[in-house]
Amino acid sequence: MKSPLFKSPTKGNLDFEAMFHDVLAFVRENPDTAYNLIVGTDSQKTRDEIRFVTAVVIHRIGKGGRFYYQTQYERPMKSLRQRMLYEASLSLGLASRLSEQLSRLGLGLDHVEIHLDVGYHGPTSEVIKDVVGMIVGSGFDAKIKPESFAASTVADKFTK
Repeated sequence: MKSPLFKSPTKGNLDFEAMFHDVLAFVRENPDTAYNLIVGTDSQKTRDEIRFVTAVVIHRIGKGGRFYYQTQYERPMKSLRQRMLYEASLSLGLASRLSEQLSRLGLGLDHVEIHLDVGYHGPTSEVIKDVVGMIVGSGFDAKIKPESFAASTVADKFTK
């Protein structure tokens, strides 16, 4: 199955390679600045399907950033736990792909952070341990609400 295209507010539709090269171009514009590369997924359930949106954010610390997102649709899932684990797996898959590409280039931008749309308040509190363990056990840093803006703000905006 072909991977869904990424959308960029400024660049339009991009495949993975074009999105990745745009991230690199953004970093190369100001190479002496610190950056965070972040991936986060959110979902919205309707009666017939679930819309999953995965966002990639390149944050030039203190100086703005860019984001890209991709959307995919799945059948309804039996539980919120299953949906949260699937969100985390989508983010983990994309973060792994980005990390692998970055490590080949040796730019020093080989750290990818994953933002999870779970928090201590509300029904997702029951799955925090599971999804954070999955992410951290795979070698990535995990952030949850209220620090998980890539999932809970950027991706969330495009699930509606």
